[in-house]
Amino acid sequence: METYTIEQLAAKIKNNEIDLKQYYEELFEEVAIQQKRLNCMVTITREEAFKALEKESGSMLNKIPGVLKDNYSTKGILTTASSRMLEDYVPVYSAAVYESLEKANMALIGKASMDELAMGGTNKSALTGPVLNPWDTSRISGGSSGGSAACVASGLVPFAMGSDTGDSVRKPAGLCGVYGFKPTWGRISRYGIIPYASSLDAVGIFTRNVRDMAIVTRELAGRDNRDMTSSFNEVPDYLADLNPNLAKRTIAVLTTVSNEVRNEKIKANFEEMVAKFKELGAKVIEVTIDQELARAILPVYKIIANSEATSNHACLDGIKYGNRQPGESVDEIMINSRSNGFGDHIKRRFILGNLALATENQEKMFRQAQRVRRLIVQEMDEIFKNADVIIAPNSGQIAPKVAEASDDMLSDEYIILENYLALANFGGNPSLTMPVGMVDGMPIGLNITGRIFEEQTVLDVAYALEQVLDFKDRYKRED
Repeated sequence: METYTIEQLAAKIKNNEIDLKQYYEELFEEVAIQQKRLNCMVTITREEAFKALEKESGSMLNKIPGVLKDNYSTKGILTTASSRMLEDYVPVYSAAVYESLEKANMALIGKASMDELAMGGTNKSALTGPVLNPWDTSRISGGSSGGSAACVASGLVPFAMGSDTGDSVRKPAGLCGVYGFKPTWGRISRYGIIPYASSLDAVGIFTRNVRDMAIVTRELAGRDNRDMTSSFNEVPDYLADLNPNLAKRTIAVLTTVSNEVRNEKIKANFEEMVAKFKELGAKVIEVTIDQELARAILPVYKIIANSEATSNHACLDGIKYGNRQPGESVDEIMINSRSNGFGDHIKRRFILGNLALATENQEKMFRQAQRVRRLIVQEMDEIFKNADVIIAPNSGQIAPKVAEASDDMLSDEYIILENYLALANFGGNPSLTMPVGMVDGMPIGLNITGRIFEEQTVLDVAYALEQVLDFKDRYKRED
């Protein structure tokens, strides 16, 4: 079947150039094929998609197919967060993002698989099994938003929603060869999204080009009184304001990260991208952050994220929420429900979180992690005094083989290079990963991070680079 961008399909719909019923019949045939191939969906929502064909809106997303990560609450539609604890959970309300998309009359194709409760970077921990990479199904899609990334990378949909707590949109975007964007913390309401860590969580978006990213971001951004952390800041028209002129832009190369790249092909590609920015007229400078602080990113992230997760998920006890297991007392019901309902990796994270939050440990673990987080953000803020954006390779590797993928490595290459994307979560900065090349038949990405509430600058810089590359709108559908 034909695959379109948001702009292309919106134009065909507006001009009555497409038989939408036939298009969606073919689309769901392709959904079945790709689900068998990639295992990217938890729930397929054919009925919801066809309902959208009977309605109209003035939005560019009118009747455009899209996918939600399965931690977005959808009224009347199964929402599992890929966890056994929530495998039968059907919300009675919808997330603010889904409400906005329903108002725009987006056609929901399905709910995408994810790492359990969004805790992980491989998408191997999903209740329904690993999500596979469209470019090579022996490899991972990345996580935790791997199902959403795979849906866009396979050409099923022009956009999908994810969530990003440490790199959970941007890392799989790079591994799958698509665009992944985490706007500023608070720019888009998180109301109705099953949380991981509230001070780090952000809505994330996948597309196959910058213009589509601008369309979706503008549709979703804005204040929501149900999310007290959402911003009152005015929202620009990101699409209309796109400007690829980099003559007055300063781009900072974060060598603390880029120097850790060991793969010579990825290193050469990054150097080529730096050269292209110079050719485009940007001023390019090299910057660093303190090496010890860079090594502290991962432990600080783990302590804060897992402490907040422990608190956020205390309600998943089989009584308030979650699959209830039998027991002779309330305590026994809770113990049995939580023991049966979570994977081992989730239990380990809860143990760490409880340890850090224990009264005797709060000062030396949780509070200390918060202080180091502040120091790291201050280093970033110093860089932004002289630069518009910071760039670095999205990863030092192509997507790993499923059997080899792990979150537990301790080399500097892994500790710094594979975890630095959490910097944007620490500071709440807008951060975008885009595809910039191929290595050994697999896509690789570049990350661009900007000042808070300067999504437009990040999109502009990505748009400028996109114009001189040949990677937008690519997808991989067949083996």
